[in-house]
Amino acid sequence: MSRLARVELGLEARAHREDHLDTRMWLRLLACSTDIEQAIRQRLRQQFGTTLSRFDYLAQLERHPKGLRMSELSACLMVTGGNVTGLTDQLVQEGWVQRTEDSRDRRVWRVRLTAEGRRRFELMAAAHEGWLRQLFKPMQNAEKKALYDQLGQLRQHLLATSDSPTTPAAPAAAAWPIKRNPNPGGRP
Repeated sequence: MSRLARVELGLEARAHREDHLDTRMWLRLLACSTDIEQAIRQRLRQQFGTTLSRFDYLAQLERHPKGLRMSELSACLMVTGGNVTGLTDQLVQEGWVQRTEDSRDRRVWRVRLTAEGRRRFELMAAAHEGWLRQLFKPMQNAEKKALYDQLGQLRQHLLATSDSPTTPAAPAAAAWPIKRNPNPGGRP
């Protein structure tokens, strides 16, 4: 593979034919995820002048029409409360979201989309769906379904083993670089 082709592959270029299939597969998944995310980020910025963080924030509120507590929103987005507060302040100022006191606890704020925020988000969401269809266009529906199911099985396995005491420890730094598989394409 030429140097230019390896650079174009980005994260996947870290892998070599001699690497274990699991290593190559992990790097390919990571590269695909990164490429898709970068494409979506760029398109959101170009077409709507917004960020993926704002899109994700609005998507969570769209799924919860009655709104979410700030702590719930933070948990959904897997970011700190400070990040949510900053985005909320911006979106309130722009008229896209509304902050109200929680009826059960006046110390807590709930956030929900305004009519304008919902209208704007719906435009972005429709475009987002179209972009994903375009990005996955080379795959047939049966292939997409199979990949989705396989990734679901992998995710279940990862979740089941993530807190297990039998999960192998991370290799020591001295173990890098990755040892090459003497039997490419075969078992390690």
